Amino acid sequence: MELRHLRYFIALAEELSFTAAAQRLHISQPPLSQQIRDLEHELGAVLFLRTSRKVVLTEAGTAFLAHARSIIASAELAATQVKAIGQGMTGALNVAATGSMLLGPLAALMAEYRRRFPGVVIGLHEMAPEAQLNALATRAVDISFLRMPPEDAELVRETAWREPVGVFLPSGHRLAEHGAIALAELHEDEHVFLRLRDSSFAVYLRQCCVEAGFIPRISQQVIESYSLTSLVAAGFGVALAPRSVSALSRPEVIYRDLVPPAPSADVSMIYQREPSPVLARFLAFARRFLADWRARPGHQ
Repeated sequence: MELRHLRYFIALAEELSFTAAAQRLHISQPPLSQQIRDLEHELGAVLFLRTSRKVVLTEAGTAFLAHARSIIASAELAATQVKAIGQGMTGALNVAATGSMLLGPLAALMAEYRRRFPGVVIGLHEMAPEAQLNALATRAVDISFLRMPPEDAELVRETAWREPVGVFLPSGHRLAEHGAIALAELHEDEHVFLRLRDSSFAVYLRQCCVEAGFIPRISQQVIESYSLTSLVAAGFGVALAPRSVSALSRPEVIYRDLVPPAPSADVSMIYQREPSPVLARFLAFARRFLADWRARPGHQ
């Protein structure tokens, strides 16, 4: 028994006319009659009473009609769901990021994606950079947003957005009145850093200081960028940080841009090769969204 047999049977049961059912199915009448006979033979039951004037469902035909409709509906639902999964319209998407990423365009990106693709269940996982890479390797997450990710032949790295690095200073700092600050001018200060063992971005910032002519004296190391302003306010030193973190600034802390050439805090999307349909659709959506975001005034 094939789905075709069921569709032919349903059409005839609803039309109760071989001529009308054949027209509805866009076939000629003889093949329809043959298919119904084959179905009755397979089931071992008469489904229709045929006279010269009319076609009538038998008791067996009436019972079979409910089952046939249910089977066709289930098959169509299955086809719709599989098609949606194949097109990335439904499924699950697990995204890893540090909390500071949400100060940039990531939160707006995820909100708009959720609105546009309600069939996708989104998991947003806040974790340290090293943990994100481990989660990608085990496929516990589908995509990660990272600054300065290490090279990995197994992963694809794609720039999501660009962002400059600036510096947080205590409000009474000797350089507080400067419009922009050269990195070398911070050689006398103690520095609050992201934890070097967890963050390749922190290692990169430390190397930028070395290239500017000094080794930063690191007083404290933290896991998340949003902890930097609290420690600067408490007097632990200055802190290099992405511009987006300035949204967390407080009255006793000021943010200043660095004089070019300055370090960058560019964010990359990191994901496995051969992405799933859901991830492939998300990547296409993210590229369009972030291109529009970068085109707005004040964004890189």
